[in-house]
Amino acid sequence: MKFTEGMWKVRSGIQINWMSHVERIVATDDASATLLLARYTRGRGDTLNAGTLTAAITAPREGITAVKFSHHTGAEDLGPHFPLVTDDTAPPSIENVPGEKLTVATGPLTLAVNTAPNALSFDYTAAPTGKRLTGHSFRSIAFVSDATTAKHHHADSIYAQKNTYLLLELDLAVHEKIYGLGERFGPFVKNGQAIDIWNEDGGTSSELAYKNVPFYLSSRGYGVFVNHPGRVHLEVQSERTTRVNIVVKGESLEYMVIAGPTPKDILRRYTALTGRPSLPPAWSYGLWLTTSFTTSYSEETVTSFLDGFRQRDIPLSVFHFDCFWMKSYQWCDFQFDEENFPDPKAYLDRLKARGFKTCVWINPYIGQASPLFAEGKKNRYFVMRADTPRPTVWQWDEWQAGMALVDFTNPKAAAWFAGHLKRLMDMGVDAFKTDFGERIPFDEKVVRYADNSDAEKMHNFYTFLYNKCVFETMQAHGKAGCLFARSATAGGQQFPVHWGGDCESTFEAMAETLRGGLSLALSGFAFWAHDIGGFEGLPEPALYKRWVQFGALSSHTRLHGSSSYRVPWIYDEKDYPGEVEACSKVLRESVVRKLALMPYMLRTALEAKESGTPVMRAMLVEFGETDPNVWSLDTQYMLGGELLVAPVFTADGEVSFYVPRTGGGGSKDAKWRSWFDRKKTYDEGQWYTETHGFDTMPMLVRPGAVVPYNPSVVTPDGDVVSGLQVLVNGPLAAERTVEVVEAGDVSRVSRTFTVGRDLKVAGLAVEVVDLTV
Repeated sequence: MKFTEGMWKVRSGIQINWMSHVERIVATDDASATLLLARYTRGRGDTLNAGTLTAAITAPREGITAVKFSHHTGAEDLGPHFPLVTDDTAPPSIENVPGEKLTVATGPLTLAVNTAPNALSFDYTAAPTGKRLTGHSFRSIAFVSDATTAKHHHADSIYAQKNTYLLLELDLAVHEKIYGLGERFGPFVKNGQAIDIWNEDGGTSSELAYKNVPFYLSSRGYGVFVNHPGRVHLEVQSERTTRVNIVVKGESLEYMVIAGPTPKDILRRYTALTGRPSLPPAWSYGLWLTTSFTTSYSEETVTSFLDGFRQRDIPLSVFHFDCFWMKSYQWCDFQFDEENFPDPKAYLDRLKARGFKTCVWINPYIGQASPLFAEGKKNRYFVMRADTPRPTVWQWDEWQAGMALVDFTNPKAAAWFAGHLKRLMDMGVDAFKTDFGERIPFDEKVVRYADNSDAEKMHNFYTFLYNKCVFETMQAHGKAGCLFARSATAGGQQFPVHWGGDCESTFEAMAETLRGGLSLALSGFAFWAHDIGGFEGLPEPALYKRWVQFGALSSHTRLHGSSSYRVPWIYDEKDYPGEVEACSKVLRESVVRKLALMPYMLRTALEAKESGTPVMRAMLVEFGETDPNVWSLDTQYMLGGELLVAPVFTADGEVSFYVPRTGGGGSKDAKWRSWFDRKKTYDEGQWYTETHGFDTMPMLVRPGAVVPYNPSVVTPDGDVVSGLQVLVNGPLAAERTVEVVEAGDVSRVSRTFTVGRDLKVAGLAVEVVDLTV
């Protein structure tokens, strides 16, 4: 949201009330400090007819400083609020030099506020170097009055109603780059963009996003979390070219600066504050197949798919029933359509007997034709209208006819919703695709929640309550929490897995999908998938095969489309001769490769749980400190810490990728090495252009890597120890410790062994595969 017209002019009807002076330090104690900020003050007369801001400074965790700026505080705060995990065991160090400076230090982060008259500034610095990270310089803290609203009438004179906004501008340094802010499909580097943190169902080809997270990560070694669940406007070098402008409508705004210095350090602290990712069950890493959206859902069709995979020797782990498992116009009623599934319990039992897990599609809406609508209306389980004289359910037709919205702020409504999920789990359902959660009404004059939460803030926060309800219901039922969620906000990483939404079937959409996933990973989310082949349209065989390769090297792997299936035999022999066999081969090899990597995937997942480091990592996460060239890379990534993956985004197989500088840490003689051609090595700090057939792609093993690998694994929840190998890309500079996580308990390391410089193993019977031989 822009308030200015260049450097010198303010938009008509806008008044920016800049804070320039610390009038007084209101209070300090062992854990906080509160300041009264005012406009430029020459004398007592300037204290009249002018507003102030109160700045309350705290340290919710080590290495995190929070500042809450408040204008008018007369309104009751009804929430919602992001649940945060605070820690007061390491309180900040607070030092006040009256009339000069207030200093708040926590861990490696120090905030210094200039309290000299009319010299207000905030400076965040890193210890022990003293490097300035960011801060507020001249005219960068303000509340804004906006008279260009329907509430404002000049006839009301000084009583005319104006909208109030809080405006905070944080400085950017030369070369500084900004990342994150949720699953954003546009440019990976956010500089130059105007971004609204506002969940929308907009597909993957626009500035709208399903998963908006008010957190960004800077290449300068810090992060910023805006602790506001409603709409947050950010101008990232797009209004002031030296700043990130943060704007919210209302009377208060809190942000938190999070110390680094590395991206991993920032994500560790951020996810400690907002919640660490939970661990999906081992079976979820296998291949998921769906009925697709508008295609046939009969038991005959589903069974034919499963048989087709068996006949082609393609390992399949999960079958997902999309929307039309329920009867049309009745979403959600949580009942299998009896015309297609006359005995759903028996059918689910048959699928389970064949070794498949099952997932069903749900959303938080109840269509008027659903038998559940009358029950929900009677018991006030839905979001209600606030603008009618008698109790009225909020309804619309923008998805299901006359649909209502389940009110998860009402504990009885959440329990009612959970009860239907429990019934499905009793039938044998293993997971839920929690679709939607973005189309949430937000006008407080129109809708009302049971707990009177702020409707505008609930627009983004609704998805948190929705996914939390489903996830915790599964856990309470004795199942491993496993979602396939589309919408999210801050903290939603606790309820995996998330997928990338509705993408087109093009190479360009495949690339934008990867950008979205990497941005989401830099926003605290560790587990992510996407619709292989694209959701909209029939992918060309080349695109299908390339997307399959990419999808099988993502944390989670799902075949899904809209009006066409994503099974390999969708290609007619007349129009696509030989493609059924070719696509089946690529899919089979890709899935088998991922299954063999299960020991590596499970340990990488546990790392995400322990430290917040995502499974799929932008190159900057691993090499941001050793190679400045990686900060702009968005067409390749690291799968865990040891494997570089560069998906092929062209039909002819040409692909360019960059090999980063690792900064040492391994033997000087070790080189990056091709996974497929072990004799092929790569020099660090170089770009390469290659052409790949459909049996390979750029997949490189890091110098000095020790990768646990088991080619005997045939199911993702199988035994990873029997037949375990370690792939070593040596020579090793020192002994390496390898930790084994088993499918039966993905939350702990069950065994540990070491690989010496001589490649001898101690602690477990493991075969060593020397990639250099």
